[in-house]
Amino acid sequence: MDLRSIVMGVCFAVMWSSAFTSARIIVAAAPPVSALALRFIISGILAVVIARILGQTWRLTRPQWRACIILGICQNALYLGLYFVAMQTIEASLAAIIASTMPLLVALASWMFLGERLKPLALFGLFAGFTGVALVMGTRFSGGVDLYGLTLCIIGAAALAVATLSVKGATSGGNFMMVVGLQMLIGGAILSVVAFATETLIVEWSWTLIAAFVWTLLVPGLGATLLWFKLVQRITATRAATFHFLNPFLGVAIAAAVLGEALHPTDLIGVAIIMAGILAVQLSRRSKA
Repeated sequence: MDLRSIVMGVCFAVMWSSAFTSARIIVAAAPPVSALALRFIISGILAVVIARILGQTWRLTRPQWRACIILGICQNALYLGLYFVAMQTIEASLAAIIASTMPLLVALASWMFLGERLKPLALFGLFAGFTGVALVMGTRFSGGVDLYGLTLCIIGAAALAVATLSVKGATSGGNFMMVVGLQMLIGGAILSVVAFATETLIVEWSWTLIAAFVWTLLVPGLGATLLWFKLVQRITATRAATFHFLNPFLGVAIAAAVLGEALHPTDLIGVAIIMAGILAVQLSRRSKA
C-alpha cells in the first residue's frame, strides 16, 4: 500500500465519519427521510451527469446492476434512512460507533452463515470489538439512551453489513461513476415514497442547516462514495476496508469538536478497544486474501 493509497484511505475515513455530525444537524431542523431523499436525488443526478460527461454508459454489467439495486435498498434506504431517523434522539458519536461495527458484523456473518474460517487474530478482533461496544453501551444505558433510536441504528448497521456481503463486481467493468449515481437515485426514489407517506415538510431554515446539507451532499455523499470506489480499484476491497478501523475514533472526535458532545472516559476506552478489534479482523482478512 503506497502513500497515495494511505492518504486516500484516511481521507475516506474522515469523510465517512463526518456524515454523522452533519446528519445530526440536519435532522434537528428538517424531516429526516425527506432531507435524505433530497440529498440522494441531487447527488445521484450530479453523479450521472458527471458519468455522461466522462463518456460512461447506462449499459452496466449484471453484477453492477445488482450492486446498484442492493446498495440503493440496503445501504441508502435502510442503513442511512434508519440512521437519519434515529439521530433525532441519538447522539452522533453513538451512531458513528454503532455504524463502525460493520466490519465486525461482516466477519461474524461470514463465519456463521457463509462458512468462512476465521483465524485466531480475527476471533480475537471480534471478541475485542464487541467487548468495546458493550462497554460504550453500558455507559450510555446508564445515561438514559433512547432505545428506539438505538434499535434503528443496530438494524441499520446490519443492513449495511448485508449490502457489503452481497455486492461483488460493482467496481469491475468500468462506469464506476454511473454505478455511484444510479444506486443513489434508487435509494432516493424509495425514500421519497416513504417521506411522502409519513412526513410533513416543516423546515427550520438556518445557515447551519444549509451548510450541513451541502456538506452531506458533496463530501460524505458524493465525495466519499467516489473515493471509496477509486480506492477499491487501486488496492482491492479487502485492503481498503482496513481503514474502517479509524471510523469509531473519528466519528466521536468530530461530534465532540463540532457539536460539543460529551466524551466519557469509558467511551474513549471502548472506542480504542473497538478500533483494535476492527483492525485485527481486517488485517486477518487481508492476510487471507
